[in-house]
Amino acid sequence: MHVLLVPSGSAGDTHPFVGLGLGLRARGHRVTFIQIDYFGPLVRKLGFESVPLGNDEQYLEVMKDPNLWHPRKGLKIVMASAVEGARRTYPLIAERYVPGETIVAAGSLALGARLAQEKLGVPTASVHLQPSFFRSVHETPIYGKLRMGEWLPKPFKRLMFRLIDHIVDGVLTPGLNAYRAELGLAPVRRAMDQWWDSPQLVLGLFPDWFAAIQPDWPKQLRLTGFPLYDERDANPIAPEVLEFLDAGAPPVVFTPGSAMIHGRPFFEAAADACVRLGARGLFLTRFPDQVPAGLPEGVRHFAYAPFSQLLPRASVLVHHGGIGTSAQGMAAGVPQLVMPLAYDQFDNAARLERLGVARSIPSRRFQGPAVAEALRPLLGSPKIASRCREIAARFSDAHPLEEACDALETLAEPTLTRA
Repeated sequence: MHVLLVPSGSAGDTHPFVGLGLGLRARGHRVTFIQIDYFGPLVRKLGFESVPLGNDEQYLEVMKDPNLWHPRKGLKIVMASAVEGARRTYPLIAERYVPGETIVAAGSLALGARLAQEKLGVPTASVHLQPSFFRSVHETPIYGKLRMGEWLPKPFKRLMFRLIDHIVDGVLTPGLNAYRAELGLAPVRRAMDQWWDSPQLVLGLFPDWFAAIQPDWPKQLRLTGFPLYDERDANPIAPEVLEFLDAGAPPVVFTPGSAMIHGRPFFEAAADACVRLGARGLFLTRFPDQVPAGLPEGVRHFAYAPFSQLLPRASVLVHHGGIGTSAQGMAAGVPQLVMPLAYDQFDNAARLERLGVARSIPSRRFQGPAVAEALRPLLGSPKIASRCREIAARFSDAHPLEEACDALETLAEPTLTRA
């Protein structure tokens, strides 16, 4: 079987697909990645075929826009990028599709894959990393400042989702439907509600104890657990990181996310908080311009370290609320402080808090004194530490990538049987 993997987004969105690729290749399948070439070096280093969707400059141009992290303005940027990506993705899938031999697994924003499924009949799985992508009138995800608790009537929630669809359609469907017309497809409305997901298979790469399946989630959904791939096989932890870890007490690890280029205020507040607490700090970012010059004693910056090797030696993890970072923190049993900015981050933060392993702080309050105050109970609470250990134990018997590969192989069963 030839599997086309089409991730979309940042490194945190790409890593799970790399884990899937490794699992599928180990089962004897041919795996090809179709992704932004910014992540091509990792994919090629691991021996996969990599088909670029665009170059580094195109990816970084989107990342450099400060409005990307605005709760409302970011939506327009993301949707425009998704439509442009669909125009590049569809022909690449069409060129490689061989009926009976090819399947596709595509990320949430890889709309070209959904178009190829509809137009060409390509067996396709939609892959969502975070529960906030699954709307529900029962246990409703948190969308930024919009919180629809269980006390709200379900008809009111349905009305709110229609309003959300109206907003999304305003920025998505003009470009999407223009391309659909070129492909000879009829226009769609309420794309996120009625068209987005593959009708064949939807994978949720998180466990039911993090977000239980709701009655109005897609019937073709399978939850498989957090994949936790972090490049440790391709880029293991560097000797200088180990040297820093060995030199003192477990540090507070700070990261604003792999796609964040405007993180200087985050790291300035982090440095101030470390000084106030007398704590060691480890800053992670591949964009060194974000890091203040002259870091205080006991605070170091590194470009990258695999979370599976780093976080078990951390005292607290401070981050943006990305689902991959959140999962790695839980797996390592380390308390977390979350500063959500946009998209799924608010919902992820709320779920971490409900599990008792994290606290959150609004971005407007993310300044040295407030960060230090928020960190104190996380650094010194036996109750939180015990709860973190309990949650970490849930990862011990999980086999998420194997279950995801099992599910993907079912896409090929009808065609293989006919063959």
